[in-house]
Amino acid sequence: MKWVAADVEMYQKAAEYVDTVIVPLLPVSFGDDMKQNASMAEFIGILTSQLEKQFRGRIFLLPDFVYIKENEGSLNALKDWENTLLDKQFKHIFYVTSDSRWRQQEKELTGNVLWLPSLSLEHMQEQQKVAIVDDQVKQLLSLFTEKWEEE
Repeated sequence: MKWVAADVEMYQKAAEYVDTVIVPLLPVSFGDDMKQNASMAEFIGILTSQLEKQFRGRIFLLPDFVYIKENEGSLNALKDWENTLLDKQFKHIFYVTSDSRWRQQEKELTGNVLWLPSLSLEHMQEQQKVAIVDDQVKQLLSLFTEKWEEE
């Protein structure tokens, strides 16, 4: 389920079956790495959409958590999100990002940080993008089921 009105309504009717949330983590900067960050956002957007399709009805894909890359307060803001999500009965939280700095902060979070190196999709046709991302999604499927089975 995505953060759109129809899916939110579906979630509200079946909230007890939706125990997992995905939060895309996307950096924004206006320096030399601006294009790289935009590329990360495109890759993570396609990836999380494909994950949502695979696990529709079991996971909730939240809007992107967008932060200024140089801002050190991002971790505290994300912890606030996490506390709210845990209060709302989500048992599993997955943060999906291509920003490697989150790997160092994973110990501060209850949820799982899934770091994937960003693939440059800029010069690919839409079908190529989806095919490449589908390969990544297939690799993540087992990780999700493994976390669910730990319960």
